[in-house]
Amino acid sequence: MHRAAEGNWVTGEKTRMISELNHLGQPVGFEVPNWSKRPLPPKEPIQGRYCQIVPLDPNLHAADLHHANSEDKDGRMWSYIPTGPFPDFATYLVTMKGWLQQDWCLYAIIDQTKGTASGVAFYMSVEPGAGTIEIGVMYSPRLQRTTAGTEAMYLLMRRAFEELGYRRYVWKTVSIQAAERLGFQFEGTFRQAEVQKGRNRDTAWFSILDREWPSLAAAFVRWLKPENFDRNGQQRRSLAQLRDQEK
Repeated sequence: MHRAAEGNWVTGEKTRMISELNHLGQPVGFEVPNWSKRPLPPKEPIQGRYCQIVPLDPNLHAADLHHANSEDKDGRMWSYIPTGPFPDFATYLVTMKGWLQQDWCLYAIIDQTKGTASGVAFYMSVEPGAGTIEIGVMYSPRLQRTTAGTEAMYLLMRRAFEELGYRRYVWKTVSIQAAERLGFQFEGTFRQAEVQKGRNRDTAWFSILDREWPSLAAAFVRWLKPENFDRNGQQRRSLAQLRDQEK
């Protein structure tokens, strides 16, 4: 087969998709040799340096999470999430138990410095046959913009790519700056994708592919090393700087 570049219009810009031409001269995707259906994500803990990721258990984690979420006084963390904010713990507990009835793999993120749950992460839209998996997160103010929060995202990516062998890792978010910081590539915006809390939502799609993961992983590992932070916990080199060095 011959290599060919097929144009694809996305958000007004023409991107290039590398494909091959079959015997009819038609563009087809590249071969994926020895591909097999990937396993579903396990409900097993992941131990990091700054955080631990464990299966979500309302009896163990709901109180801690509700308390951590209560630090968000104006409800900012819930603006782009279908549920919340919650008027009381009982309502939050009922909602969390409802999450567990979904076809999701839910985890609590435990901050090692405090020993309490401060965020929720979940794999969703898992397609083992295609090797695609989507991540969703609900970070309390305690976890936002922290080393533990970044490490949690890295650990979940590592599980998907290295432990389970998935090919594509998706994040649908309005947090464009956060996605780009973590190494996600912007794919486009789904216009009028949902109605949330009575309002239209346009959703941006970001992804990381398996062939992109090795250099991203190396940058994460270097960024997370204790020597990359000063005595005040400030980073010496950013993820973007370290990614550039890995290219």
